Amino acid sequence: MFQIRHLTVTHKKDLRTIVRDFSLVLNDGDRAVMIGEEGNGKSTVMKWIYNPELIADYAEFEGEKVMSGEKLSYLPQELPEDEKGKTVYEFFTDCPEFAEMSPKELSKTASDFRVEPEFYYRDQTMETLSGGERVKAQMMRILCEKPTILLLDEPSNDIDIETLEWMESFINGWPHSVLFISHDETLIERTANRVIHFEQLRRKTVCRHTVANVPYRQYVSERLNAFEKQEQVAQSERREKRIRDEKIRKMEQTVNAQLSNANFNFHDSLGRLLKKKMKNVKALEHRFEREDENMTEFPEQEEAIYFRLGDKNSAVPSGKWVVQCELPELCTADGSRVLATQLELKVRGSEKIALIGHNGCGKTTLLSKLAEELLARKDIHAEYMPQNYEALLDMNVTPVDYLDTTGDKEERTRIRTYLGSLKYTFDEMDHPIRELSGGQKAKVLLLKLSMSGANVLLLDEPTRNFSPLSGPVIRRMLKEFPGAIISVSHDRKYLSEVCDRIIRLTPEGLTEERGMFTQE
Repeated sequence: MFQIRHLTVTHKKDLRTIVRDFSLVLNDGDRAVMIGEEGNGKSTVMKWIYNPELIADYAEFEGEKVMSGEKLSYLPQELPEDEKGKTVYEFFTDCPEFAEMSPKELSKTASDFRVEPEFYYRDQTMETLSGGERVKAQMMRILCEKPTILLLDEPSNDIDIETLEWMESFINGWPHSVLFISHDETLIERTANRVIHFEQLRRKTVCRHTVANVPYRQYVSERLNAFEKQEQVAQSERREKRIRDEKIRKMEQTVNAQLSNANFNFHDSLGRLLKKKMKNVKALEHRFEREDENMTEFPEQEEAIYFRLGDKNSAVPSGKWVVQCELPELCTADGSRVLATQLELKVRGSEKIALIGHNGCGKTTLLSKLAEELLARKDIHAEYMPQNYEALLDMNVTPVDYLDTTGDKEERTRIRTYLGSLKYTFDEMDHPIRELSGGQKAKVLLLKLSMSGANVLLLDEPTRNFSPLSGPVIRRMLKEFPGAIISVSHDRKYLSEVCDRIIRLTPEGLTEERGMFTQE
């Protein structure tokens, strides 16, 4: 059993409480998902669980964790800097348990993750692996440690669809405890049997958490029903209050009129009667005021993000060719390896297409080549959002400074308004970008795309850092974009809800998938 008792975490810079008095018990068989909007503290809490020192430089905390013979293993959202320069072989040999694994065990793990057994012994550095290969390597090393509690921060990021399906089976079959963070709604729906929801209310001045021992879909449904019922009760009580207050007001007016018009002495019977009536009216008012203090509150929840991408000028004529690409060979960036041959891709008008395929097959390489070509075109306005946000973002400036291209006061005010609609606080708008969560960085890039007036977007994993609660908004925004979108994605809901065509990259070229993804 693993237990957290009364954890409170406060951000040092803006003194914002991220989590207050959070307690949790994990038992064998628990598959608990942590959800919440970007920047609500999910990763911070997970880091604290694994090693409080990981958050000591930016957060203060109090609380305790109780473990009885448990072994924690942790998959961070990003590969640590000191691991990036290691070769794959060095990365695995840094784990003492790796040397104790039999060839049979190593081969089975490699097979599960759809890599060759030689993967363990590569002299390629970790930072040069594809995003999905890095996640696989980290997961494979974690399993060498033989943990009892898995702490997984975005295990679904960047891994291919086939490995995602394996991940679902793995989490469901894990005999001990799993605590994970994921933005993949399909993965959450198919695995989690507990939901831990972190929220920041009233413009992130009040934190709230909910622990529900039910699957995700049931949690969302019950939460929505509870909010609707609470709102109906609150509205009903306020309607009754208005009727009651109006009745009291008329009673008071009647007595005041009688007092004004009557010719009497307060000591005679009529005076005493009117005085008693007024006293009763005032007593009713005081009683109702006390009752009003216990009225049902309207339900509080985080405000939904508001975002629109593009306008009517972003449309591409249906007959216009956006891409007509013929590529005899697709090679790695250093030219050392051929990834695929005989590639032919055509995109016309406002089509929305997605490239899928196994990790390391070259999807990101192909998208970057397309971006290089399309960004130079004059007949279209293309913009590119890479998988690695740091390739475009200046991590040392604030979101406002990054987005501001004119220095004009009105422009900066407009940017702040846009960021506010994406649920940035005023403090967060003035934080360096490096201090923002992955989802907040993604929002900065999407806002840049929106302000650019582009009519062709090249997006590498556009939904990977958005919470399952923001996901539907982001997907709708991309679906309604009037221009063309060429993307790489493993997000099954994105593929089914947004994309007109899904194209698989294989060593032999590109093939179109038909009917592979349907909405559930």
